[in-house]
Amino acid sequence: MFDDDARPPAAAPVEIGADLSSLSIEELKDRVELLRAEIGRIEAELAAKDSSRNAAESLFSWR
Repeated sequence: MFDDDARPPAAAPVEIGADLSSLSIEELKDRVELLRAEIGRIEAELAAKDSSRNAAESLFSWR
C-alpha cells in the first residue's frame, strides 16, 4: 500500500485578485516566487509554440 503521508503537501492554489491583507510577509514572498515560476513556465510554452508556428510557416510559405 502507498503511504499518503510520505508525499509533500500540495501547494495552496493562488487565486488571482484574492485578498492579500491576511497573508504574512513570508506567505507573500512565497506567493511571488510561485507566480514567477508560473510565469517562466508560461513563457517557455509560448516560446515553444512560437517556434513551432514559425517552422510551419516557413515550410508552407510561398516566397
